[in-house]
Amino acid sequence: MSTTTHPNASSVSTPTLHLSDIEQLIHASHWDPFGVLGPHVINANGRSHLAIRALLPDAARAWVVDLTGGEPGSLIAMNRLHPEGLFELVIPNRSSAIPYRLAIENGEGHRWQVVDPYRFGQVLSDFDIYLLGEGNHLRSYEKLGAHIREIDGIRGVHFALWAPNAQRVSVVGNFNHWDGRRHPMRNLGPTGLWEIFIPDLQPGEVYKYEIKSRYNNYLVSKSDPYGFYAERRPQTASIVWDVDHFRWNDAEWMGHRTQNQGLDAPISVYEVHLGSWKRRAEQQGDYLSYAELAEQLAHYVNEMGFTHVELLPINEHPFDGSWGYQPVGLYAPTSRFGSPDDFAQFVDTMHRHGIGVIIDWVPAHFPRDLHGLGYFDGTHLYEHEDPRLGEHRDWGTKIYNFGRSEVRNYLLANALFWLDKYHIDGLRVDAVASMLYLDYSRNPGEWVPNAFGGNENLEAIDFLKKFNEAAHAQFPGVLTIAEESTAFPGVSRPTYVGGLGFSLKWNMGWMNDTLRYISKDPVYRKYEHGVLTFSLVYAFSENFMLPLSHDEVVHGKRSLLDKMPGDMWQKVANLRLLLSYQWTHPGKKLLFMGGEFGQWREWNESESLDWHLLQWADHQGLQRMVADLNRIYRSEGALHEIDFDWQGFDWLELHDWENSVLAFLRKGKHPGDELVVVCNFTPCLRENYRIGVPRGGGYREVFNSDSSLYGGSNAGNHGYLQAINEHHAGRPCFLNLTLPPLAVVILKPE
Repeated sequence: MSTTTHPNASSVSTPTLHLSDIEQLIHASHWDPFGVLGPHVINANGRSHLAIRALLPDAARAWVVDLTGGEPGSLIAMNRLHPEGLFELVIPNRSSAIPYRLAIENGEGHRWQVVDPYRFGQVLSDFDIYLLGEGNHLRSYEKLGAHIREIDGIRGVHFALWAPNAQRVSVVGNFNHWDGRRHPMRNLGPTGLWEIFIPDLQPGEVYKYEIKSRYNNYLVSKSDPYGFYAERRPQTASIVWDVDHFRWNDAEWMGHRTQNQGLDAPISVYEVHLGSWKRRAEQQGDYLSYAELAEQLAHYVNEMGFTHVELLPINEHPFDGSWGYQPVGLYAPTSRFGSPDDFAQFVDTMHRHGIGVIIDWVPAHFPRDLHGLGYFDGTHLYEHEDPRLGEHRDWGTKIYNFGRSEVRNYLLANALFWLDKYHIDGLRVDAVASMLYLDYSRNPGEWVPNAFGGNENLEAIDFLKKFNEAAHAQFPGVLTIAEESTAFPGVSRPTYVGGLGFSLKWNMGWMNDTLRYISKDPVYRKYEHGVLTFSLVYAFSENFMLPLSHDEVVHGKRSLLDKMPGDMWQKVANLRLLLSYQWTHPGKKLLFMGGEFGQWREWNESESLDWHLLQWADHQGLQRMVADLNRIYRSEGALHEIDFDWQGFDWLELHDWENSVLAFLRKGKHPGDELVVVCNFTPCLRENYRIGVPRGGGYREVFNSDSSLYGGSNAGNHGYLQAINEHHAGRPCFLNLTLPPLAVVILKPE
């Protein structure tokens, strides 16, 4: 490279900057750094000149490498305008920009070259800016955040952020010594958007946004709200990552997903906390990686017959004890188990094994961590300023401002991001009830009524409707599932008939009533018979999923097995009874990990499940029973095809409270596709128990939870019964049954 002075170089420093511009650049408070740095055509003495400016705090000397004649270019010395490293070159009589790089020499004589980020123009299009401001950019994750780009043949990273009340925003990281002076971003005016393209950065680069607010000079460093990858806690920076380069191999699953997830399909969900399902080495408490989890979990779920896994939130979160329900990185799969590619491989593996993946999604609130969304640009940007609207005091978290278009856009796009970039098959929305009601868990005077004086959060309701509309329109066949614990109407009804638009709703009433009933000593159950049967009063008012989730086995509630009354034999029998009743009751199924083999201890997120219990026959039998339940559930249309309508259900015995017996018919879509289900909720063996049935002929006992295979007493009907052609209880025939103790039997007419 030539080191001689370029023939067009000016030997005179032309005063082209106001002193105020220089001071603001040096002190990292300039509102419009792109208006000062980089190439600019200036007019002086009636002529046009090209000024190139750069703030280079490391530089003792600096040059512009003029590439007009091609590589390797010619060096043109820059003039130092300020001791802190502000340099300028003025090329006289030049009215257009030139291709160039910057050459830098530090005080020790080391030289290097960089591509000037301030030579590049605006990247975000006017249409993108319009949609972002309007709140309708459903692919905003493709524009905001950090993206690998190639501009003018140069590869680098484009950063974009929404911070409307910032005086200055800089990208900081190891690449610039976390110095906010070095890469202040382009201000896009009243849109509140900021952007910069930084050449030569690679995936894996660690970064944050340093934000200086217009209010009280508030200065803070924030992780990227759209960051695709994050440092492992306790570190809090974002990491540049390309989420588009993973190559998927799940075309077969994706092609059949709509059919696999229809409301008439068997949906049996295994709920998993990835950090405690299994651990690599219990002594150290090491996590399994996404890759290890994928292979082991896919094999286990297939062996057990579940159709889906549901993951507690896998978004990046700072505190293990929150289980992910207080996420900071909504766009980043947690780095606890590996990279975003590793998580994509996890999903891909599940799909290749025919297993759907649902994740818990948390749009209701976010934590107060300094690097997160709270008080983002020196103002309450993402949350309500009024604590009566903006705080969950029970959880110590902030509530999103659902009335602000940009915030709604951020959340809507996030939901679609997981469905798009990670092929997620369903989103279970956490804490929906807290979103629907302004007075949720609040005393009088602690909440603000809506515009009509009511307690409904109208903005959140509208957001949930738009979320469901967008998810189902953009990704047909995905499931949206509401954890909603109130009687809010139409949660799983389409928005065009006034509903919220969810595919399914967790049946919290069934869960609470059933656990209340089953935890009582059987001698008292007859007095609670109505608690058990009440779920069928409303069972078809929504598209229900029956959950026995993580929430029921923590915080002193005890494990499912430990909730059961009686001695050890009765505890295990009661749990077999509970799960068999769940699998035969109308509604899709969800069971938290450990429940399938009788985890004895309460769940602890910092330890592995107690897999050693499977050395005992009782636990082996319980696990085998759940696998058989899933096999029958998936193979028998009567147990899943008509879950949400009375046409799929008929009582055979409803009123025998004295003996605590229930019997009902489950029906499939095809005539004659029926199953008889009989539940005995006492430890008494009942012989010659009559149940009226709609048809004669033989009945095969296809399931008995008291089977010795499952650890039961092996009482039952020897696998087969012949209906007696005499009227009983309004039916033309009846079965003369032996009801095993604390058990469910399923019979299929031949």
